[in-house]
Amino acid sequence: MRKPATIDDYIRLAPEAGLSLLNSLRALCRESAPHASEQLKWGHPAYVHPDGVILFAFSAHKAHASFAVTPTTRAAFAADLIGYRTGKGTVALLYDVALPQSMLERMIEFRIREYEHDGIKWM
Repeated sequence: MRKPATIDDYIRLAPEAGLSLLNSLRALCRESAPHASEQLKWGHPAYVHPDGVILFAFSAHKAHASFAVTPTTRAAFAADLIGYRTGKGTVALLYDVALPQSMLERMIEFRIREYEHDGIKWM
């Protein structure tokens, strides 16, 4: 994948199998964090608090998207994430499986709250 200049480019350059999920994920992120700005960080879409702290991000891969939050947010949803491939602060979202919108909305809400109320910054 060539280096994208915008998030629109990033999604356009992603694997074709993931375009629908990535567009849905982007829309969910925008709706769930309307005050966050969209920026490319490390070449991936990220959502940044108005004071400059990264809240969460996502990335496209061959067969899945990776939704990235802080390890504390991911840990808070461990029971909901049974059956998902996870990493330290990531959740793999397979392109051929429906986006878990409700869970992701709750994760985003938790992540915003943990930053604004508890001061937990990006990794």
